[in-house]
Amino acid sequence: MLDNPSYIIDTFFAIFAMTLIIFMVPGFAMLEAGLVRTKNVTAVLTVNVMIYALASLSFLLIGYNYAFGAWGGEYGKSMSEYAFFLFQMAFVGKVVNIMSGGVSERSRILPLALFTVAVGTFIYPTIVNITWGVNFLSGTMFDISAMHDLAGSTVIHSTGGWALLAAILIMGPRRGRYKKNGGIKVIPASNIPLVTLGAFLLWIGWFGFNGGSVGAISSKENADTVALTIMNTNTAGLAGAVAGWILTYYRYRKFDVTMILNGALGGLVAITAGPDLYGIYIPLIIGFIGGTLVVWAVPIFDKLKLDDPVGALSVHLVNGIWGTLAVGIFTSNISILTQLKGIIIVGIIVFPISWIVIFTINKIFQLRADDEEQLEGIDSIECGMEAYPEFKRTI
Repeated sequence: MLDNPSYIIDTFFAIFAMTLIIFMVPGFAMLEAGLVRTKNVTAVLTVNVMIYALASLSFLLIGYNYAFGAWGGEYGKSMSEYAFFLFQMAFVGKVVNIMSGGVSERSRILPLALFTVAVGTFIYPTIVNITWGVNFLSGTMFDISAMHDLAGSTVIHSTGGWALLAAILIMGPRRGRYKKNGGIKVIPASNIPLVTLGAFLLWIGWFGFNGGSVGAISSKENADTVALTIMNTNTAGLAGAVAGWILTYYRYRKFDVTMILNGALGGLVAITAGPDLYGIYIPLIIGFIGGTLVVWAVPIFDKLKLDDPVGALSVHLVNGIWGTLAVGIFTSNISILTQLKGIIIVGIIVFPISWIVIFTINKIFQLRADDEEQLEGIDSIECGMEAYPEFKRTI
């Protein structure tokens, strides 16, 4: 006879979901490594390893207590608090992954490490505190705990997107990306198989990301909610991929697999706020619009000279906002104004704090590699090794 079987089952479920989320670490690494030029691949991989280690340790030592209160609180009653911590820890690095991917090919490693610590100890835990955690804004006009954001369309994806926007504004574009005559230099992805592998690892990880956020699976009701959540997550990703496929062919008469995959990721981000709330058809709409927004937003950000090598602003910031608003649009008991208030307050907190932190780090350590270093490649300058040393590189 099991002693407290629901506690044991929910603890195992949290650890299993956390393991799926950790698959997103190599997912981000492979996606970004495939989208950058060969001379910057080792640097991208180094940054992704560093983010997982530093963000997780920062959250363990400081961020968790700030977000959820001291160990042994209310979050250790239905499952082991160690499992609850591990599940929450798995999220924190994703915020920095969104930012680091968007500043690839011109960012130094040490300043990114310092920003990772800032995110793990303070920036991300602040947002978790006021949404999923102990909530120091409770009872004030700025309380946004009523916002429904199951797994973080706003809490995680928009937070990473706002931080990325601040970083891009401070760092500027890659060398030669935008021409003086207003043209845009196309910088093709270096390894399409890696991009595809990375996107599907992220997709698989999303099942733990969203499904695990239900919080329990030990009752029939919870098991049904977890299954519905994962099904709706997958459906939105499928619809986003189809949207990317149709719209890129309509606009360019080409099948761009990178845009198709980013369309899928856009759909996954968009559904993340409310996959537990919808029937089986609404996620088709939300995901399709999410994929459409990616195709629409990427060239707009380029026109604004916001250089984003991996499309993270379009995937995570734009669709983080869309997915959170969608909850208010497609459900009857949650106001769109409640969702909008949450989006605005998170943006008001994250963007200026990230801007100040990145601006300060940049003044001390120079976050952006100079033009000569970018020409040589971040791999040889920062890492002393290249991912493909036998290949002939282009500039």
